[in-house]
Amino acid sequence: MKKSTTLLLALVALLMMSSCVSTKKIVYFQDPNEVVNQGEKILQQYEMRLKPADQVLVKVTCSEPDLLSIFAQDVMMGTAGGYASSQSISSTNNMTNAYGYTVSNEGFITLPAVGRVEVAGLTSDEAGHRIEECIIAANLIKDPEVTVRLLNARVAVLGAVKAPQVVNLTSERNTVLDILSRCGDIADTGLRQKITLYREENGQRKKYPIDLTTADVFNSPAYYVQQNDLIYVEPNKSQTVKSSAFYTFLSAGASIISVVSAIVTIVMVAIK
Repeated sequence: MKKSTTLLLALVALLMMSSCVSTKKIVYFQDPNEVVNQGEKILQQYEMRLKPADQVLVKVTCSEPDLLSIFAQDVMMGTAGGYASSQSISSTNNMTNAYGYTVSNEGFITLPAVGRVEVAGLTSDEAGHRIEECIIAANLIKDPEVTVRLLNARVAVLGAVKAPQVVNLTSERNTVLDILSRCGDIADTGLRQKITLYREENGQRKKYPIDLTTADVFNSPAYYVQQNDLIYVEPNKSQTVKSSAFYTFLSAGASIISVVSAIVTIVMVAIK
């Protein structure tokens, strides 16, 4: 009887231990002292570069406001998107002369009186400078100042996070940590060592593994996200087993048996 009781108690203890998780698997940035104390130069690129199908906001200003009327023409065909909505320009100050455009599959936007301007592969600032050059070359305005902002940047997050969703980016400098925090952080069932970021680059889909338990994540090319990235957090397989009906039945059964065994042991001792 004692042997069976010991065996049952050992089984219960094993089940309880299986629910424990080592802190090494959940603590972020382990052993980051070298990074903090010595400092590291940020080498990876965090500036977003425009891609086909991106929607951009273009604002043109100059010293002679009357000349800006040429950009108020509503181009119905091509890549011009018309007036930008008040919601899309809410984060940009004084965008009165701003218009929304979509980057074509060939990488161009079409501006009134200017024509096609290639912007794919450029940052927002670089695209603004290129548009300025095109306006000057067309003898439209001598001193244009062009501001370009990306409108539809977003990142999708799936898997074991507390709130899977598509995150709309409010700036052009966002880290994978920023995105995960917007999703309520990784769920208890998520593996912080097994995060995958999928990115489309130069017509190819690339896959970047991310391990948030090491300080090496700061050097990952996926640490700064790009528009249209997809982040997937792999769930802990043991959690899937624990949530199964069999595991629930086994755990409940073990608890009942342990209680019964304890009662029997007490009775046996009392009889003796």
